[in-house]
Amino acid sequence: MAQSDLDGKCRCPWPGADPLYLAYHDDEWGVPERNDRALYEKLILDGFQAGLSWITILRRREAFRAAFDGFHPEKIARYDGRKIESLMQNAAIIRNRAKIEGAVASARAFLKIQEAQGFSEYLWNFTDGKSVQNCFRDMSEIPAQTSLSQRIAKDLKSRGFAFCGPVAVYAFCQAIGMVNDHLVECFRHEECRALQCTAAAKIA
Repeated sequence: MAQSDLDGKCRCPWPGADPLYLAYHDDEWGVPERNDRALYEKLILDGFQAGLSWITILRRREAFRAAFDGFHPEKIARYDGRKIESLMQNAAIIRNRAKIEGAVASARAFLKIQEAQGFSEYLWNFTDGKSVQNCFRDMSEIPAQTSLSQRIAKDLKSRGFAFCGPVAVYAFCQAIGMVNDHLVECFRHEECRALQCTAAAKIA
């Protein structure tokens, strides 16, 4: 169930009382994202989250942005062994060689899709440009993955993306507003629904 905080607003319980997590929940999570670069960043960070909590990544997000050239795929696609080694020495980020190399491989795959049709268009085509509006009342109802995230993950992997399993992809879909998983009693549920409908209308 959603919980009421000191400001009197009902929220999903997962941010707890952490100010950074609350700001992320209130301002970013579930808001429809259609900017190619931002989508790449979110996908890569969800890949780095594998085996960790999202708050761990969130606390290091600015360090990641600085280390990875603002998550501009065209720059990351050119990373060589020397750059990867320098990232492995950066204690401000998650120093996982496979994930760092995966970000480079994903940047190269991303650029191919972007050149062909645009990454946002490619991604949102999985839902015909619309957001999935869920009506969950308890966190226990929210799945870890769905048939949608499985389809997207399979296609991303076939194109050369790394660290994009169906669980990570579902978290990505939640974050970018492809699905609205704010609990129905959360004040952001209706706000994100309205934002998603507006975004879809602009595309139509």
